[in-house]
Amino acid sequence: MPEISATEASKRFADLLDAVEHRGETFTVVRRGKVVATIAPAPRNTLGELRAFLREHPFDEDWERDMADLKRFIGPTPDINPWND
Repeated sequence: MPEISATEASKRFADLLDAVEHRGETFTVVRRGKVVATIAPAPRNTLGELRAFLREHPFDEDWERDMADLKRFIGPTPDINPWND
């Protein structure tokens, strides 16, 4: 795993991301001689892994009822978009 200084990583960030995305490379970022970060490909899950997860964590039949109880408790929510300032 190649090491790269934080300064060099900031200068070449787009190139680093291309190497990670397209070639699966991983980089260790070093600042003042200490490792501060790793830039690596994000984990990619398969449909099979999702199915296995869902088998291990079955649907909670009480969830829908619990959500309805919570909505009744907190009351109506305002009809606004928080992302529009």
